[in-house]
Amino acid sequence: MNQAFVRFTQLCACLTCFASAVIPAAAQKLANPLPTSPGQTIFEQHCASCHASPKASDRAPNLKTLMTFAPEAVYAAVTTGSMAVPAHDLSDKEKRDVAEYLGGRPLDLTDSGSAEKMANRCANHPPMKAFATGAEWNGWGENLENTRFAPTKTAELDGNRVAQLKLKWAFGFPKGDTAYGQPTVFAGRIFAGSDNGYVYSLNAETGCVYWSFHAKSGVRTSPAVAPLKTAKAGTYAVYFADMRVNAYAVNAATGNLIWTKPLSDHYAARVTGAPVLYQNRLYVPISATEEAFSASPSYACCTFRGSVVALDASTGRQLWKTYMIPEAPKPVRKNSKGVQMWAPAGASVWSAPTIDPLRHALYVGTGDAYTEPAAKTSDAVVALDLLTGKMLWSFQAVKNDAWMVGCVPQTTENCPRDLGVDYDFGSSPILLRPSNGRQLLLATNKSGTVFALDPDRRGAVVWSINLADKPAPNNGEIAFGGATDSAKLYLALEDGKFAAIDLDKGKLAWETRLEPLDTLGPPTNNGENRTKAGLRFGQSAAVTEIPGAVFTGGWDGILRVLSTIDGKLLWQFNTAQDFKTVNGVPAKGGSMGGPGVTVVDGMVYAPSGYANVGGGIAGNVLLAFSVR
Repeated sequence: MNQAFVRFTQLCACLTCFASAVIPAAAQKLANPLPTSPGQTIFEQHCASCHASPKASDRAPNLKTLMTFAPEAVYAAVTTGSMAVPAHDLSDKEKRDVAEYLGGRPLDLTDSGSAEKMANRCANHPPMKAFATGAEWNGWGENLENTRFAPTKTAELDGNRVAQLKLKWAFGFPKGDTAYGQPTVFAGRIFAGSDNGYVYSLNAETGCVYWSFHAKSGVRTSPAVAPLKTAKAGTYAVYFADMRVNAYAVNAATGNLIWTKPLSDHYAARVTGAPVLYQNRLYVPISATEEAFSASPSYACCTFRGSVVALDASTGRQLWKTYMIPEAPKPVRKNSKGVQMWAPAGASVWSAPTIDPLRHALYVGTGDAYTEPAAKTSDAVVALDLLTGKMLWSFQAVKNDAWMVGCVPQTTENCPRDLGVDYDFGSSPILLRPSNGRQLLLATNKSGTVFALDPDRRGAVVWSINLADKPAPNNGEIAFGGATDSAKLYLALEDGKFAAIDLDKGKLAWETRLEPLDTLGPPTNNGENRTKAGLRFGQSAAVTEIPGAVFTGGWDGILRVLSTIDGKLLWQFNTAQDFKTVNGVPAKGGSMGGPGVTVVDGMVYAPSGYANVGGGIAGNVLLAFSVR
């Protein structure tokens, strides 16, 4: 992947903790303080006058249209196709840079990431029906409630045995540098996406590869697997979405496309949270990167609103779409450059929805607002009706949080006058029934606060507890969330602390402070902790629980396992190193800052290499550990 682009995403720390951004060229002119990628700069200099002007669609495809093309199609157009003459003066590297900028992923003219090019093709390819039994971790949270807890019959592993874990195999994502796709394990197979746009099906035991599917953009969502209702018995589909807001269903046995559906025409829109399947409906959360570049006075800020889209899982037909801000953006003023400003905007949905079959409801957490006054459904937990998408209720944790990453540190007239605190709900709500019988909806935002809400009383607060020792930094104290066994909630914090909360009492059960492998250096200006070697230290990745133990991945690349009894360290492994891979792809691990591990049938699967924020260590590997 273009390294300048990776550095750009690292600078957008507070936003790209949840999203990898490709920034539209028209939004980056003049006073924008954020750096641009080489392809974007070339586009501005040589292409924008035709393709990014207000009347572009009348004489040439506009930027929004161009960003729907695969990079290979763009490259073909500027080398041998319709744009070869206008692009005559560009070098081949410049043409490649433009193609990757518009396409949203690396150019792959030789299908180098394809399973067909790998040395470890599976010798046998049994039908899915023969394996559609047994343990599974299907989707983001292991279950509809998003508890991220693998019980004994799923995990086949507990705290008494984790010390025996050994690396069994490693799989390299070709030319990748951000391993942000949490793997799904179903029917003895692994399904995992990559930043290069490939989705792979692997044998869960050996890591041999069955097939690959090349999406239009990078895929960071956890796939979900289910029988395809309209097909013959034994046919299963894998569902996922990419960073250009396309949803897909592919045949789980073969990788052949069943259907694909674009979900938004806003060029800043992304899918970062995993789609969730329930009763043949696919619920897809929509987020965006608009706040990364909207501070530029040349940008018409702001028009994106977070949403959830419900699709028919058999056909991809849209059933409903609900915006987290019901009011559509309207013109509000013009800035000093004469650019029209819009409001309201924001409230991205960064994480996987949570399903409540009893109440026929779907719960999501939303992000901050981009415009003032902040919508009441920003920084909120929102409940929607499963069948209609009607908003049932919302709970707002932080009022007046209008914030844009492009306004830090340089403020422009596009920025909110009273810049907020950026306390998104970035993690999925967790639905559970504690031992006292009261059902709770647990939600954690970036401030480090845990809210226990009553789903029967329109999200009324039952109790709350703040785990932060001081105001959370811009990166937030809690990003991708915790795990629970219904007695305790286990949470990893950005400052290096790990906490367990007694859910009956709403009180701290225990906490421990994790230690880096070397001595901590001084905190950075934005409050981040660093190891002596300069590595970022702390935890943002999602926590995973098995009986007696919790897994937490660190920015320093260390995968740690702690006891659920007292937080004692049971096992750790340094993933930030080079690995020999079963598919022959050069690979190394890095930071663990987003997805958590999945644990199935005595195996632990851990993606390593999360370079989406400042200080993150790039990597491109999926590691498989076993006690066998």
